[in-house]
Amino acid sequence: MISFIISLIALIAGYFVYGRVVEKVFGPDNRVTPAVGKADGVDYIVLPRWKVFMIQFLNIAGTGPIFGAIMGAKFGPSAYLWIVIGCIFAGAVHDYFSGMLSMRHGGAGLPEVIGHYLGQNTKKVMLVFSVFLLIMVGAVFVYSPALILGNLTGNSVTWVYVWCLIIFVYYIIATMLPIDKIIGKIYPLFAVSMLFMAVALMIVLFSKWPELPELTDGLANMSPSQGTIFPCLFITIACGAISGFHATQSPLMARCIKNEKDGRPLFYGTMITEGLVALVWATISSYFFYGGAAGELGVSDALQAPEVVVAVSGGWLGTVGGILALLGVVAAPITSGDTALRSARLIIAEFLNMEQRTIRNRIYICIPLFAVTMGMLCFNIADKDGFNVVWSYFGWANQTLAVFTLWAITVYLVRSRKPYIITLLPALFMTVVCSTFIVVSGNAFNMSVTVGYGVGGSVLVVAVAWFVAWYRRVRK
Repeated sequence: MISFIISLIALIAGYFVYGRVVEKVFGPDNRVTPAVGKADGVDYIVLPRWKVFMIQFLNIAGTGPIFGAIMGAKFGPSAYLWIVIGCIFAGAVHDYFSGMLSMRHGGAGLPEVIGHYLGQNTKKVMLVFSVFLLIMVGAVFVYSPALILGNLTGNSVTWVYVWCLIIFVYYIIATMLPIDKIIGKIYPLFAVSMLFMAVALMIVLFSKWPELPELTDGLANMSPSQGTIFPCLFITIACGAISGFHATQSPLMARCIKNEKDGRPLFYGTMITEGLVALVWATISSYFFYGGAAGELGVSDALQAPEVVVAVSGGWLGTVGGILALLGVVAAPITSGDTALRSARLIIAEFLNMEQRTIRNRIYICIPLFAVTMGMLCFNIADKDGFNVVWSYFGWANQTLAVFTLWAITVYLVRSRKPYIITLLPALFMTVVCSTFIVVSGNAFNMSVTVGYGVGGSVLVVAVAWFVAWYRRVRK
């Protein structure tokens, strides 16, 4: 528990100390924001700060800081280091700058921002890449809650299909309607539920004060079957440390913020909050897998992440915990899915230069968008391993998107003659992580770790050489 407490303190201190450094580097001012200057009553709407915080938190979180932390905790205490260091110096910085640059570019989506700094060819690649990622999120986050609800209601494949259809209809409505009609009303409630569950479980942890693996015990891999700590841990724990998906969501709220100076709590702060949730679940999972909690609850320590959530929440918090667990494993992924598809609609509309105030234009984009999502959903259901395949590719694509975002921010900082080191180092690190992972992953090239490390090292050398050459050219 000592490692947990130190990590909690470090995350909170990171917000107040490093968060101010990052804010000072960007330099927010009193210029008119897109929410005011481009108000359209659909996507550009000024929302209260507390509501923006809750929506942004739920948008970027979903079940990511829960499921990722549960699986990441199996690696051992190294999970604490990645959550804390990754969140403060990479994830929160990534989220803050992606949101603020979106505001500075009139509420632009991620491909537009990346294209502005990395070139039009990269923009086109990112357009396809980000839309495909968002479609994967939509498909995955229909199937997982539908499977749980289907088992609860009828325990048959038919009920799974029924719930898929119900959730899909909700997706269509939420994607089409103005952001303040559904998202602005129900998201804060779900966000409060997730935060309440995390706080309640943390109180239980303190009351039990279990003996857990600590950082002082070393950073040895406690679950080799999941792969090596590098790079697998850094892909497994994404949303609790850094996630490229967040950069696709930040523009949604960048279109709803009244003042640039609210950016630190609403972008950097929500990522730190997500890191806190991830820390709580990493500690719970350490207790579950290595501290005897599974035996105390009378369940197997081989449960999957959603089953761990249900077992722990219900066992520790009773009926209330069961309801919160259901919200966590059902409502949270649904809310991530609908905002993912909303982001995809806006990215496509921006590329086609098609205004979205007219409902007819929204329909034109949504029909093919939902058709592709439905196709991927059918693959999830038809193939018994479909979900795992899509999820593994989502994990890599998610972190790869963060790589491109970090490089775009670095280019912005260099051109603005601002301290670029704050994003250059995370960009280099995540470039190596993603390059190594795609080589060693069983769903990709499936090569040895030695080969993977060799490729990762080579990519690092090339990336540094490219940056140095580009930097000198720009400075001249």
